[in-house]
Amino acid sequence: MSIYHESTSMHFQEITLLIKNIKRSLEFYQEILGLQVIEQFQNKTVLSANRKDPLIILLEDRNAIPLGITLGLYHFALLLPDRGSLAHVIKQLIDKRYPITGASDHGVSEAIYLDDPDGNGIEIYKDRLESEWPLEHGKMTMFTKPMDIESVMEELPQTPYLNISEQTIMGHLHFHVGNLKDAEEFYSKALGFQVVLNYMKSALFISDQGYHHHLGLNIWNGDAPLNGEKQVGLKSYVLVVPKENYPAFTRRLQEHRVTILVDEHYKYLLDPLEQRIIIRVL
Repeated sequence: MSIYHESTSMHFQEITLLIKNIKRSLEFYQEILGLQVIEQFQNKTVLSANRKDPLIILLEDRNAIPLGITLGLYHFALLLPDRGSLAHVIKQLIDKRYPITGASDHGVSEAIYLDDPDGNGIEIYKDRLESEWPLEHGKMTMFTKPMDIESVMEELPQTPYLNISEQTIMGHLHFHVGNLKDAEEFYSKALGFQVVLNYMKSALFISDQGYHHHLGLNIWNGDAPLNGEKQVGLKSYVLVVPKENYPAFTRRLQEHRVTILVDEHYKYLLDPLEQRIIIRVL
């Protein structure tokens, strides 16, 4: 596992998506990507990469409003362990004729982009070694250049694609927000992530423990409305907080007047996008 996704670092784990048609979604997530169904009850389906840990939870609502242009999820990003795993996914998508919307080299990582059948954005990526991350004026930076597909595909495993790598984890999340200053106030100053990069005053990348980013925040959808409660999209996500940092975490929330809420299952917050942040202390 990436050192930036262990219990010593704040990071994200499973997410919950509202979708319209579970059969259609499983044709993508299970049959094409190769995630495993580990639980299915009523309208809830839990997907895993390792047959044990939840990665994506799908909630079906046949009456859900289609996605449209809103604030909220830009993409969730699945982090693969190596370049060969990325090549394997690319080959699988090509073989299944599933559209890839982008393929980029970000300096710190190599990534492909696609949408699920409901239009939820997905990034699938592989990190470069930290020693290879680009620097600008002594600080880590990122860029967007075309991926060297041929170089990646040279590392394609010779085995048939059966499932996505069982070491796949939630690498980061990226949201459309209405205001970067307000977003920084909540996600950085209240939650405790540090700003790594301000990209042309239109996007912030923030992280814990020096990762290139656990969370991206951008204003590229302008003054679009919030994603609605009954609308397709991201509804909740798990934030892991290291046990030793939890007292400081709760103090910051109090200082910023963020209320920790409790239901019968867990403690949670509501973020500025009205998405539920489930708190998991490890």
